[in-house]
Parts: sequence; C-alpha cells; structure tokens
Amino acid sequence: MTRLHSASELEQLRARILAARESVKPCIAVCAGAACHGQDSLRVAGAFQAEVEKLGTAAAVEVRVTGCHGYCEKGPNVVVGPQEICYFEVKPSDVPEIVQRTAKGEVVERLVYAHPGTGEKAVHMNEVPFYKHQTRLLIGDNTRIDPMRIDDYLAVGGYAALAKALFQMTPDQVLDEVKKANLRGRGGGGFPAGLKWETAKNAPGEEKYVIVNGHEGEPGAFMDRALFTGNPHKVLEGLIIGAYAIGARRGFIYTRHDSPQLIKHIEQALAQAEEYGLLGENILGSGLDFRVELHFDVGIFVSGESSALMRSIEGMPPEPRPKYIRTSVAGIWDRPSNLNNVETWANVPQIIGRGADWYASIGTAGSKGTKLVSLSGNVVDSGVVEVPMGTPLRKIVYDIGGGIAGGKGAKAVHFGGPMGGSIPASLIDAPLDFDELAKLGAPIGAGGLLVMDEDTDMVEVARYFLEWLTNESCGKCVPCREGMWQTMKVLENITKGKGRSGDIARLEDLNDVTGAACLCALGKTAADPLKSMLRYFKDEYEAQIAGAHVGEVAGSAAK
Repeated sequence: MTRLHSASELEQLRARILAARESVKPCIAVCAGAACHGQDSLRVAGAFQAEVEKLGTAAAVEVRVTGCHGYCEKGPNVVVGPQEICYFEVKPSDVPEIVQRTAKGEVVERLVYAHPGTGEKAVHMNEVPFYKHQTRLLIGDNTRIDPMRIDDYLAVGGYAALAKALFQMTPDQVLDEVKKANLRGRGGGGFPAGLKWETAKNAPGEEKYVIVNGHEGEPGAFMDRALFTGNPHKVLEGLIIGAYAIGARRGFIYTRHDSPQLIKHIEQALAQAEEYGLLGENILGSGLDFRVELHFDVGIFVSGESSALMRSIEGMPPEPRPKYIRTSVAGIWDRPSNLNNVETWANVPQIIGRGADWYASIGTAGSKGTKLVSLSGNVVDSGVVEVPMGTPLRKIVYDIGGGIAGGKGAKAVHFGGPMGGSIPASLIDAPLDFDELAKLGAPIGAGGLLVMDEDTDMVEVARYFLEWLTNESCGKCVPCREGMWQTMKVLENITKGKGRSGDIARLEDLNDVTGAACLCALGKTAADPLKSMLRYFKDEYEAQIAGAHVGEVAGSAAK
C-alpha cells in the first residue's frame, strides 16, 4: 500500500483500482454475514474459490466473500454481478454448476427465488420480493465489497466524502450540513445528531472524543453488525468526518467481545486506513490528525448504555452515571465525548457526499433518510431490511417479509427489543417514523422489529423481556435491581396460573417507580413493553388472572 498525501492522490488511486478491474467479468459474491456464516457459507465460499482455481483462466469469473446480503432466511445466498442474479440456499455441491453456467452467461434456474404460493421465479435482485421493495442506500454495497479489502470500498466511491469535507468545507459547514439533513440518531432515542455534535464541539476543553457504539446487545437486533461487518470503512469514514466537524483528535470504537468476525473486519479496516493515510497524522495532507482505538464490552447489555460505555473505555466497571451529567460535555475522562451508533455514523458520508437536501428529501417531515430494520419472529422471510422512513409497517411485514409464517393471522408487532413496545395488528399501517411510533407506544429503538402471530401469549412475551433485563441489570440502583425483579415475579405467577386480583395495579405501580427512579435508560424504559401491552392487550392479562382465580375457587369448593 502507498500512503496518500492529498485528495488528488486518492482519486488517482481510485482510478487505477477501477481500471484494473474487468467490468464485464462476472463476480460471484458469497454472503458471509452472521446468518449465512452460521449455515456454513464459508465452506460454500471455499468451494467457489477452489473451483475457480481449478479452472484457471477458463473460469472467467471472480469470487468475493462479502458481508451480509440481508436475506437471512434464505442463506447461504450468492449474488452474481453485474446482473445481480440471486441464488439461495446454496450448497458446496451446487458450486461447479454455478461457475460453469455463470461463465457462459446462463442461470441456474433451480437455485433462484420461487414464490412459495405461485412458484413464480425471480432471477435478479430487483425482482425478488424481499429486495425489490427496499431502498438499500446503506447496506446495498455489501454485495460488492470484500470487507477485508479497502480497495473494494474505494471502488464504490469510498472516502470521497471525507476528501470533500476536508478540502471543500470548514468544520462548521460540515456540522451545518448534518443539522440541515436532520439526521436523527439510530441508536434508540432518535435525538438529532447535529445538535449532539454541536454540544460537544462547543463544550469547553481542547480535547474532545468521538465514539462508535457498536455494542448492539439486545435480542432481535442485528442491523449494526450486518452493516459494520460488511462495510466497516463506511462507518469509519463517517467517524473521521465527525471528528473533523467536532474538533476531535481521538476516537473510539466500542463493540462486543464475542463477535470475532466483526472484530477481525474492524481491525483490518483500521490498519488499512492508516496505511493509506486515511487515519493517523496529517490525513490526506489536510493537517487533521486523528486516531481510533478499539475497545470491547464485558459481556453485559448495560455496557452499551452511553455513560456506562464511557466508563468501560476508561477501564472502570460499566455502570451508568446519573442522566443530569451530559456525556457530550463531560464524557470519557470528563471531556466532551460525542457518541453515535454504527448506523448513524454510516449515514454521514452520504449526507456530505450527496448533500443535505438530497438526504432530507427521503422520509417524513420529522424522520429523514432510510432505516435499517432487523425483521424477525413469526414472519416468512426474516433478515436485515432497509426502507425509507415513513414506510408503512405493513409493507415491511407483508411485501418484504412475506407475511405471517404458517398462514396464521398477525397479532402484534414489537419494536425496540426488551425496552420497546408492542402494537396490535390493527395498527400495522402505522408509518416507520420516530415520533408516530413513539406516540403509539412502540418506539423504533435501534430497529429490531419482532412479528408475533395469533398464537402469541402477550403475558409470556412481557415476562421474557423482564427476565432478560433483570439478568442484564448492573444492579447499581435499587429501583432497577428490585423493581424489575418484582415485576418479573408478578408476570411469572400470571403465566403459571397463579395470578391474583390486583396484579395489574401492582404492575402499573412498579412501572411508575422504575420509570421515574432508575438511574439509566435500561431501568427507566424496562417497563415500556409492559406498558404497551397493558394499553392494547390488557384483556389478555385480565383473562389469565381471572382464569387462575376461577381455578382457585373451584379447587376450594372441591375440598
């Protein structure tokens, strides 16, 4: 690798990379995202590489091992470019035929998508129902990028936005562009990113930090890992631009210790970016010095909470601090620290590269851009979905997800994981919008969308979430440690047929206490799933309690 000293050298390198590639040569992209990886996609990739090596120049194809393609339900999946022919549930034994047919410009019909009802075939990505209803601005390049090769990111325009920011814009102009785009944080709260950046920028103190929160510890959320594992440079580019705007010279990536593939890709991205002069001293000759450190969690969910995460980076136990302390002003080592999640940072290069007006043209009045959603539960096709803000939930569940599995009816959809909320199927036409879904009691959170069918026990769902949160609590504050445990025991008794009169009132009282008195967001929002269920499914709770009471009376009469 050659260190780049200017924006012009970056563009010259990009031109050489593109010139060296045979644009007409088919490329077989094998998904190695988490779901496909779990279905032995690396064995499939190895079979492709062995077959191409065996055929030599006669193969006339290239093989690329990529990050997540999104369609987790049908893995291992393969996309053949440039036509974007999709093959699903590929086995190593299918490889020779795919290579031979691809070299001849033919399609392996038996491996393409077939509609489960009509049997109608879909060959290309834009014809497959799961893909054709999406707008894949963030994750769409995953099929074209080997995350271990920075040149693949440069080939699709990578780091051009960084060069634009450094040489055509002042830090204030970058900040203003992010504010104008109305980028809202994708980590849960939906707070305007530009305002958070501005707070850190204007906070007293020379040393400031920028941080990627890549923890993503809640069940049912796998968007950030799909994006970060598949295209780490997109996130890194956003982080460097943010550092330039805020005035930071040091950054941190905080992620899970138990994701070896993700860690490997991040470490490689950091090393390659530094070798090319995109990290370190005097980036691209701009005068900007910026370095990034990689830190890991300690295995508990609360370590992803902003202040707990920062304490963890300091080498302290990951316990939250009171919320009146603003981390944008007094974060790591009490210095201004700007924290955004993976998806938020990944939006920054496209905002700077294509402009705030373009970005703001996508979505709703209050929620701009696209949103990554982890679609799971009782749905036909699960996976990582990307759609414009404002998309009706019905479109995500039925047009993209294929509807409810097993031909059953929908009962509810749940957003936001253990700290989110459930809404009934009657509200499934609600838009994917921060404010609208929050009003309904199902805040988007990070973007985990759980679909539940007609057989789902909503009391059991709430009990599961409370049990998970109780186990993940750091135990620092009494309302969280004891309040969640008491709530879980009440729910547990109801599910075991031991519910008592007054249980719902007890649950509501406990909700009020934890919501008001807990130290951090984990405890404060732990009651949200239960609140939404008592709002929409209270009759189900009352029925189970009444059933237990009837059984108790009958048992006493028999004696």
